[in-house]
Amino acid sequence: MRAPEQGHETNGWDTDAPGTTPGRAGARWSPQGRSADALLAAGCLLAVVVSVLVLMRQEDRSHMPLFGWGLVVLSSGVLYFRHRHPIAVAVVTLLACGLYYPLTEPDGPIVITFVVALYTAAAEGHVVIASVLGASALGAITFGESRGRSQHLQDAALYLLAGWFVAVIAIGGFARNRRAYLREAERRALAAERGREEEARRRAIEERLRIARELHDVLGHNISLINVQATAALHGLAREPERAEAALSAIKQASKETLRELRATLGVLRQVDEDGPGGAAPGLGRLAALTGGIAAAGLDVRTEVEGEPRALPAEADLAAYRIVQEALTNVTRHSDAASAVVRIRYCDGHVLVQVDDDGTGVAPASATLGTGSGIRGMRDRAEALGGDLAAGARPGGGFTVRARLPAGH
Repeated sequence: MRAPEQGHETNGWDTDAPGTTPGRAGARWSPQGRSADALLAAGCLLAVVVSVLVLMRQEDRSHMPLFGWGLVVLSSGVLYFRHRHPIAVAVVTLLACGLYYPLTEPDGPIVITFVVALYTAAAEGHVVIASVLGASALGAITFGESRGRSQHLQDAALYLLAGWFVAVIAIGGFARNRRAYLREAERRALAAERGREEEARRRAIEERLRIARELHDVLGHNISLINVQATAALHGLAREPERAEAALSAIKQASKETLRELRATLGVLRQVDEDGPGGAAPGLGRLAALTGGIAAAGLDVRTEVEGEPRALPAEADLAAYRIVQEALTNVTRHSDAASAVVRIRYCDGHVLVQVDDDGTGVAPASATLGTGSGIRGMRDRAEALGGDLAAGARPGGGFTVRARLPAGH
């Protein structure tokens, strides 16, 4: 007696049964929805008719009034609409029973249609109305039995009938609650699944952005150095062979560094441990090699460290290195600076990273507004760790990038 899902129409074929295929011979037919209601109505009608015929034969009756047969057909037929109009069906079956028993003979089990209707009303959420209808039926039966000349029900039978009414209402209410619980459990499962999918999507987006920043910093920095050194080598081939040789050596070193860091980044994509062939992630411990490569490109770089150097968390160490790397790359690409100063200040709970140059103090328009890939990537790195970054022209000339990164105690 399971109610069909709201808004779901079914043709009565159970297409979810394992080992069956819709439309093929041998497919199992399982009644659902309206098909189930039609079968139930037909089954109740058949049961009542057969019972009445048996009683007529036992009581040696030749016929039953046509009015009685009409009530039997009506009370059974309305069960087809029990899910769409549960209260109306319960009322109709109650009235049919109320007319059948006092006015016709022999007594048949037409009351089963009312029992089914009571269950359906309770299962559809109308427990109070089903209880009122059941109590009304019991009251009418008790009154009729006390005033009638013949007793159709003994005391035990009356109590048994009352127990049936109470039981079907209770079972219907339980079925309603169970369906509601299953729907709520399914809704929560779907919500949890959507939450997991959204979290996975968010993590994937964050990982793509992190990898994009890594590739931008690695490739942008080293390719900029290669470009500067290649230009120097081209100009120095004829007039300054020594300078050209130094530039080519710097190109070789920069390209080697590019390949190494690119392998490390791609290793993350392949879920290779960073301590594997790709090497450890860079940090401030490799700052000297970084500034040395920049110096080979013709920029005078000086490093100043304030405070007691200490080991930083891996993410903060990498972010500090990348910010210095990107800031120096911007100096070589976008300014006419002759020198730059990298300042690292270890403070209580954070580390300050600052890069100043003596160039024109003019960055690309996008970088000045803070929307360029380089400055935006540096700012994203800092803010992702709970820090901040500021970049802009210096009052005395040149450009400055200053970042504050949490570094623990």
